[in-house]
Amino acid sequence: MKKVPAVFYATPRGNEPVRQWLKKLDDDSRRIVGVDIATAEFGWPTGMPLCRDMGKRLFEIRSNITDGRIARVLFAVVDEEMVLLHGFIKKTQRTPVRELNLALKRLKEYEQ
Repeated sequence: MKKVPAVFYATPRGNEPVRQWLKKLDDDSRRIVGVDIATAEFGWPTGMPLCRDMGKRLFEIRSNITDGRIARVLFAVVDEEMVLLHGFIKKTQRTPVRELNLALKRLKEYEQ
């Protein structure tokens, strides 16, 4: 049984950015990220190395995908649901502030 079921953040126009991002990944990478999201859903609270608290109510799911790339899905837990806010391929050691700010903006919109 899922402890925190995942839901996709949707824009006011109904677009789901994380779902769209996942569809752009190759099949193997998409499967890896999906398994990692499911692991967090069933095992919450999950710590490192799968999930990391990013502060300001944000968490990241950490996935090592194909071709040595690193994917991150930023989410927040709202009303016992894992709201998937933003997904991206990580290219630097630190998570870029613009990625965190985008997730925070989407969280604010989701809660309105």
